[in-house]
Amino acid sequence: MQTLFKNIKGDRLIWAIVALLAILSFLPVYSAASNLAYRGSDGNTFGFFVKHFMHLLLGFVIMYGVHKVPYRYFKGLSLIMIPVVLVLLGVTMLQGTTIEGANASRWIQIPIVGMSFQTSTLASVVLMVYVARYMSKIQDKDITFKNTILPLWAPVFFVLILILPANFSTAAIMFLMVIMLVFLGGYPIRYLAVILGSGVLVLSLFVLTAKAFPDIMPNRVDTWVSRIESFSNDEVTEADYQIEKAKIAIASGGIQGVGPGKSIQKNFLPQSSSDFIFAIIIEEYGLIGGFGLMILYMWLLFRIVIVAQKSDTIFGKLLVLGVGLPIVFQALINMAVAVELFPVTGQTLPLISSGGTSIWMTCLAVGIILSVSAKREEIKEQEEMEENPLEILSEAI
Repeated sequence: MQTLFKNIKGDRLIWAIVALLAILSFLPVYSAASNLAYRGSDGNTFGFFVKHFMHLLLGFVIMYGVHKVPYRYFKGLSLIMIPVVLVLLGVTMLQGTTIEGANASRWIQIPIVGMSFQTSTLASVVLMVYVARYMSKIQDKDITFKNTILPLWAPVFFVLILILPANFSTAAIMFLMVIMLVFLGGYPIRYLAVILGSGVLVLSLFVLTAKAFPDIMPNRVDTWVSRIESFSNDEVTEADYQIEKAKIAIASGGIQGVGPGKSIQKNFLPQSSSDFIFAIIIEEYGLIGGFGLMILYMWLLFRIVIVAQKSDTIFGKLLVLGVGLPIVFQALINMAVAVELFPVTGQTLPLISSGGTSIWMTCLAVGIILSVSAKREEIKEQEEMEENPLEILSEAI
């Protein structure tokens, strides 16, 4: 165990926050899974506990392995992975999976092991690394819109177009995160305005086409519209079912909560262990538990900014922000949906909600952040060794 801790590099506080979030996830997931257990597993909730444990274990293995890779290698890997991601997204979309006439092609089955994998989550991490690589590459060059269309925006729009029909919220979040990253990377604002306008135009054309030819292109446009209408409408409709149950759970929790495992609304919320687990946490642990969880994510955001600021290269800074900010942003969106500050999106709570792909890709992103942090520690150790070689040698002896 001591050997393992010695081999752990990077920001120790990020390691601690991620580990704490993972540990805190077990009780809510175990409690919320009772609804799924009694509906499909003969009331056996322990299987869901073991499944969640295995997902987290594999996630931490990914995080540990990735943080050992020098972050400069991610530049080349992003170039290789962009075509792979496009193929995976294409295969996922062409499966033609539909639920009540709407496109639901989000997962592919992994051969042999029989597990499902949500390709859009991998695409999100790869795309952010790719954009960070490109923006760092053009830092000292004159940026023109024409020169950035093919190398920068073409891959972005291809990825988003392949995700959009089945998962609007993920595509929208990815688009916003890319815009934020290129803005931080110094991309001219006037060009960003053109990209934002183009994005709105493409979305409008997609919605109009989907409405005009629903049989040719199954989509979730009607679902998006109904969610937005439900959010802005004071009347309770069938589309409000989940959010109403979430609000009841939050109101029932009060300040201290009803206690671990004592949630009532978990028996009525269909996504109680994933999309709406924050509502179950507040019901069982009260506002104290909800604010405590929010503080952990804000603390993670603070450490991400610190690691980015201390990075020795532009690529390192943009890489940390590119893969780190979406984690906290997704968490805030999930919480906002639970308290009805935002329409239902289907986004999970990172490292807390059940679900293998989300956990693995979050751990992959955290591993990349730790890799950048580890490089900074290595440089600092070398500088100290150059300044005090005799002291370092005596400590080693």
